[in-house]
Amino acid sequence: MNLSEYKEIIKQAIANEVEARKFYDDAANTLKDPYLKKLFASLAEEEKKHRDILTKIYTSNTMDRYFSESRDYKVAETVDEPELSLEMKPADAFALAMKKEEAAMKQYTGMAAMCDDDEKRQVFLDLAAMERDHKLKMESAFIDIGYPEVW
Repeated sequence: MNLSEYKEIIKQAIANEVEARKFYDDAANTLKDPYLKKLFASLAEEEKKHRDILTKIYTSNTMDRYFSESRDYKVAETVDEPELSLEMKPADAFALAMKKEEAAMKQYTGMAAMCDDDEKRQVFLDLAAMERDHKLKMESAFIDIGYPEVW
């Protein structure tokens, strides 16, 4: 893999983060509940941070590893993705967010699996690790709010 190919992968990842941020911004502007509005606005800000990190990587002209593996409790895999609605409950909001992060993680993992270039595969696995970390944060919040008995 050359630098140009690497940059193309990172450029697409930046576009994915922009799309995710737009979803969370739109959700924040759609919801009525002030807590959920704030939650989705903060998720949009997290996606902006991901975009900023990826932009720095894109402009660095290096092909280093930037993300490390994190735990995956697979909580997202145990719930259905709720529909965004004006009246959704906080637990459903976290479930929706973790399902979005799970989808992004699986997208990069799938791309890695289809890749026959070891260096490119590792880039996709690094991007999956970035999304897995965000998914882990959403899963922890979901457990905290959805299962208060675990406190």
